[in-house]
Amino acid sequence: MSKIVFFCIPAHGHTNPTLGVVRELVHRGHQVSYYSYNVMREKIEAAGANFISCDDYDMEQKLTPKDAARIGKDLAFSTKILVDTTLALDDKVCKDMEEMKPDCIVADSMAVWGKSVAMKLGIPFVSSTTTFAFNRHSAKIMKQSIGELINMIFSMPKINKDIKRLQKKGYPVKSVLDIIQNDDETHTVVYTSPEFQPCSETFSDKYSFVGPSIRPATSEIEKTKEKLIYVSMGTVNNDMLPLYKQFIEAFSKLNYQVIMSVGNQVAIEEFGEIPENISVYESVDQIAVLEKADVFFSHCGMNSVNESLYFGVPLIMLPQTAEQSGVAERVFQLGAGIKLKEVNVNAIADSVNTVLNDENYRKNAQVIADGFKRCPGAKGAADKILSVCVNPVENFAHSD
Repeated sequence: MSKIVFFCIPAHGHTNPTLGVVRELVHRGHQVSYYSYNVMREKIEAAGANFISCDDYDMEQKLTPKDAARIGKDLAFSTKILVDTTLALDDKVCKDMEEMKPDCIVADSMAVWGKSVAMKLGIPFVSSTTTFAFNRHSAKIMKQSIGELINMIFSMPKINKDIKRLQKKGYPVKSVLDIIQNDDETHTVVYTSPEFQPCSETFSDKYSFVGPSIRPATSEIEKTKEKLIYVSMGTVNNDMLPLYKQFIEAFSKLNYQVIMSVGNQVAIEEFGEIPENISVYESVDQIAVLEKADVFFSHCGMNSVNESLYFGVPLIMLPQTAEQSGVAERVFQLGAGIKLKEVNVNAIADSVNTVLNDENYRKNAQVIADGFKRCPGAKGAADKILSVCVNPVENFAHSD
């Protein structure tokens, strides 16, 4: 039996892909401890892991929705949050690791405190990457504006000051790149396929592209019309009442079934009278909807895009951050969706008709889906993690 410790940030899109891997490891008889946040406790414990709460130590839980949206756009702010969290957890986690003596640490690529502790204590480490893996080749897909580059240059003194805080606590970190970048020497599990990952051939053999981890649907969605349109702007930056109203106006004129998931930052009562063909919810079982959807209007979070393409559903894309723009660009390159360049009622309606009337979008999405389904999935991720463990006893006893 190996002892494996997971670290993750309090985000569904980063946690969900790991849950199938946790279940697989536990099923094989390994002990899994999972450092996360109380909002994720139920689903992590349901996967079979020993849940350990970070809420009392962490800075990230104190963020407002506006702060959370800022993380994807402001490198200095993001670095400060990550360093603050790492140092707040330092004493507890280092003490726990010395007592547990884990055979491996698996940390989300954004949960840098996991990677930092592994570096500090010399524990074998695997990066869990729920976005694309980035190196100098694949990073070209992330098109930064001149303004973003200028902001990054001016933010470097603040970033370097935070890096020195880590160095003083014994972390072998030379620059912010040691925290945030993928490198060829780090064992890495990436939850997408080699075909969808940009420039996958440029990454070392330490990378395992295992495909998305798709949970089963937990409810049943009734399809009431020939075509079903799904709209969701994700779980973080979704305070978008004017946009949602534009969707409703556009779709009221179309003979399609529409399901909108709008989050909890807007009150559904504010929408007024909703047309009969449109259903608006705070949240839905996204997998159940995508199993029957024909088009997905999405912010292009990696998890949502993976789920959409897994079911061969083409996308109409409204990215909000640089990361989401990179995902949208890849979908566009592979012909599985279009970017909404203008946001108005006519553009929304026209984009739906464009995708529905051109079968190539559905065919290209299905090609990506086929690639996903060829990947080894949770079993492949478990194999990768166990191959890195200090104590690889019976590591490859596959479940049936």
